[in-house]
Amino acid sequence: MEAHISAQHWGRYVSVFLLFSAVLNTASAVTHYSIPEEMEEGSVVANLAADLGLDVKTLSKRRIRLDVIANKKYLDVNKETGQLYIAERIDRELICTAKTSTSCFLKMEAIVENPQRIFYIELEIMDINDNAPNFRRDTINLDLSEATQAGERFSVNNAVDLDVGANSVKTYHLSDSDHFNIEIQTGRDGSKFADLILKKALDREQQAVHNLILTAVDGGVPTRSGTASITVRVLDTNDNAPKFDKDNYKIDIMENSPIGSLVVKLNATDLDEGTNSEILYSYSLYTSEKTQQTFHLNPNNGEITVKEMINYEDFRIYDMEVIATDKGPNSLTGQSKLTILVTDMNDNHPEISIKSFQSPVKEVIAVDTVIAVVSVSDKDSGDNGIVNIRIADTLPFALRESSDNYYELVVSQPLDREKVPEYDITFTVTDRGSPPLSDNETMTLELLDVNDNVPQFPQSFYTIPVMENNAPGALLSSLTAFDPDLHENQYLVYFIIEKEIVNTSMSMLFSINPENGNLYALKTFDYEIEKEFLFHIEARDSGVPPLSSNVTVHIIIVDQNDNPPVIVSPWRAHGSVVEEKIPRSTDKGSLVSKVIAIDTDSVQNSRITYQFLQVTDATLFSLDQYNGEIRTMRMFSYRDPRHQRLVVIAKDNGDPALSATVTIKLSTVETAVKAYSDMTEVPLEYDIFSDLNLYLVIGLGSVSFLLLITILVTCVLKCQKPMPSKAAPPSRNSVISERNSTIADSTLVSNDAYWYSLFLAETRKGKLVVRQPVPKAGSRYIVSSLPRSTGLTETSDSAASTLQVRQNPPSDLTK
Repeated sequence: MEAHISAQHWGRYVSVFLLFSAVLNTASAVTHYSIPEEMEEGSVVANLAADLGLDVKTLSKRRIRLDVIANKKYLDVNKETGQLYIAERIDRELICTAKTSTSCFLKMEAIVENPQRIFYIELEIMDINDNAPNFRRDTINLDLSEATQAGERFSVNNAVDLDVGANSVKTYHLSDSDHFNIEIQTGRDGSKFADLILKKALDREQQAVHNLILTAVDGGVPTRSGTASITVRVLDTNDNAPKFDKDNYKIDIMENSPIGSLVVKLNATDLDEGTNSEILYSYSLYTSEKTQQTFHLNPNNGEITVKEMINYEDFRIYDMEVIATDKGPNSLTGQSKLTILVTDMNDNHPEISIKSFQSPVKEVIAVDTVIAVVSVSDKDSGDNGIVNIRIADTLPFALRESSDNYYELVVSQPLDREKVPEYDITFTVTDRGSPPLSDNETMTLELLDVNDNVPQFPQSFYTIPVMENNAPGALLSSLTAFDPDLHENQYLVYFIIEKEIVNTSMSMLFSINPENGNLYALKTFDYEIEKEFLFHIEARDSGVPPLSSNVTVHIIIVDQNDNPPVIVSPWRAHGSVVEEKIPRSTDKGSLVSKVIAIDTDSVQNSRITYQFLQVTDATLFSLDQYNGEIRTMRMFSYRDPRHQRLVVIAKDNGDPALSATVTIKLSTVETAVKAYSDMTEVPLEYDIFSDLNLYLVIGLGSVSFLLLITILVTCVLKCQKPMPSKAAPPSRNSVISERNSTIADSTLVSNDAYWYSLFLAETRKGKLVVRQPVPKAGSRYIVSSLPRSTGLTETSDSAASTLQVRQNPPSDLTK
């Protein structure tokens, strides 16, 4: 480990000895310095100029320099101050590798010119404790016999320390051990080493391996240390005899045991290892020849097997003694005694005989009916000759004893062929011997089917979605029932249970395949006319009598987006353009027109949005995409053209979306335009308050003249009575009044997928009810309206209007 000593503190540790000869100017004078190793670079050793008697001011001029040692310049001279300083870190162990001496010197020459002189410098490098002791091997392995005597000494590798003197290895320590300790020795060169000493005898059976830690410690301050692991493996000696698990064995064996069957496996163990623990088994001299002929002893594993047939009547007891011997150099043995007792066995099996058996039988056979009669017997005597008979407890049958050793098999539970079509009935007979012997006999009972199960559908209710516009004859679903019976009892026929809907039979709408239950549609369905059907389907088997069941079928017609939107307001003849007039003085945000479209599809497909397809000036009008209201975004200017063309598209929410368009031609006029419906029920009174955009053509006029003109115009407008306009175009279905007028909401009703709209235009003093049918021959309508509040700020939601549609003869139009 490196030690760095700062330049400002090196005086505490460095002793500088200057040895000058009597004559300073002679070349043989040697300057001696002493410093510790590992000093930091830049540390000052001494003032070389002062020690050599040189003038500091002339050092640069005289080119003072130090020679290089081994390609390294450890020291250098400051030419400004004359100080000798450390130029490169000095490691004593690198410079002085020999450990024969504790002294280490670095010799160099200082050379100056003008005049040239050579000064000899000797630098003593003093050792510091920067290296820890180190073992040549980290792990030391020792193999010792467990017979090694206590006090034996074993050499181990000593540790080395690159430092010298007091900083080198001083002592050793050994980790705690009951069997080992160390003794420290000192060599001729002063080095320390340790001997491992066995202080207690080893026993491999107790502990086969000993792991020790040897630590070397040097004498430096602070101390440093190094460690090595010592692994002592204890070698075995044959000092343990084999030992059986038991000293005495008592074994029972059945007579007539097969040859080669195992009687017992003896086990002896030896705590030694290797060949010292390998064991051989053998009979002792005390084992009789008969026993050795009857039983075989395996010498390697101690198994005793049957060698000859054993007869209880010949020998009932066999005695033997087995010896276990190990394979060590000095063999050791162990003994065990065995007593084998022969047990008498049950030699004869019981027998069963079936006297009568009825198969097949109907599944509806009555409980307690006799199916079979059997008898049992056994040639043995005593308990070995007593026979018990039984069948499986899970069978729906029972055994009933009728006489000695005769039994009847009867039905104990109702039978069901659909659950179990046949039964394998096994009769098992067992005697009471030890061990008991048994025999069995199996017979198969078949069941005949009867029609006792109704057809079963997987579901009790079927919901079948059918997309409208389906092709006639399309397969809707497969309604298959299941009958667990057999043959004709399971053949099913399917029917639609007749039910009339609006004088139409279900069999005219749907058809079912009587063989497989496939349900077909016989016509094309229209969601807008028929939305669902509910009927029953029956499945009937072919048994006698036949059984049947039915299931409810709910057909739901799924809507398709097959109806495009129909624009009902503003109404116009097919392909015509709607013309509207609007005052140029209309304010920003005023309602210009309202486009209303309807769609007869379902709610999702009939959701309509509006947008401009074409517009003359996109900055002049806005269109609400949800309610179709067209409003002004700003006031008209003199630059705006008089005619504006708006093309509005109404698009539904289907996939793909369908649409309809309407073209509105707006004409701006200087005054308000009055338009009337061709069917007015209540006179319409207009209270017109229009802003007259008067272009002043008279540059100079009197104020009184302008006031008189204004009064006259106002009087004329108030006195004028509204007259029905026969010239009003029949295609018009909306009225544009002055800017204070509002257009009421339309009311839409349906009659056979045709819709009608109603628009109410009102002013402060009157109300106009407009009735407009969507053209259809023979249709009739009645319009009624409720009075509206006269407030200017009310919206169309404040009105309530109803439209009733009836199919009446034309004569009702006069009502």
